[in-house]
Amino acid sequence: MTTNMTLLELSDLNHPLLRNLAIKAPGTYHHSIIVGNLAESAAESIVANSLLARVGAYYHDIGKMIKPEYFTENQDGPNPHDKLTPSMSCLIISSHVKEGIEIGKKYKLPREILSFISEHQGTSMISFFYELATQKTDPKYLNETDFRYPGPKPQTKEAGILMLADAVEAASRSLKNPSVARIKELVSSVMENKFKDGQLDECELTFKDLSSISDSFVKILAGMFHARIEYPSQVKEASIKEKAQPLEKVAQNKNSNKKQ
Repeated sequence: MTTNMTLLELSDLNHPLLRNLAIKAPGTYHHSIIVGNLAESAAESIVANSLLARVGAYYHDIGKMIKPEYFTENQDGPNPHDKLTPSMSCLIISSHVKEGIEIGKKYKLPREILSFISEHQGTSMISFFYELATQKTDPKYLNETDFRYPGPKPQTKEAGILMLADAVEAASRSLKNPSVARIKELVSSVMENKFKDGQLDECELTFKDLSSISDSFVKILAGMFHARIEYPSQVKEASIKEKAQPLEKVAQNKNSNKKQ
């Protein structure tokens, strides 16, 4: 079991591995810090290990140091994926998990932190490249598994929180004209998609936990977007259609579909 003292040492942003990440993949480093804030706050809201969640977030994407230019947060020029097939792009993207574990072992990261690296994507679909592949090849000739991360799925509440925080932060970058309502809709949509895809099935997060986590994410993101946010007095929030269903309702639909 990793002690709090060890976690505090690993949370030091001057740690050699984090400094290396900041130099080689500055966009990923910035992303990881924000994910750390989201994960820590969410863990506190459900009385999980907030320090562990934050430290796990700091290191979860260290594998991106190997080929940083293939990840959007580090790109400032031509996209190298434009010259690759969707399947090759998928292979490169998914490899950051395996490479992260190898780097983590080299730096002697604790087992709990290595678990965050291996579990943070679960068996999620790399949707962009799968959709791109379906535009070039009939879906019946594609193996969906080839466009998913290898897993395992998150095994702890903290790992589940990291998966959600990671996905929410990435999605929030494309949020235009942010308002509290739009932030809530985005967070609900991301969490619902992960739930429906079965990515949270093994981490013991309850519906009550997920509700608290969602509220926490919205609060943090609203603070981040404060200077840009549109408040009800500035925009007609009634025009925002709340498409996301409560997760309890999604679960009912998911179970009813299984019975059919």
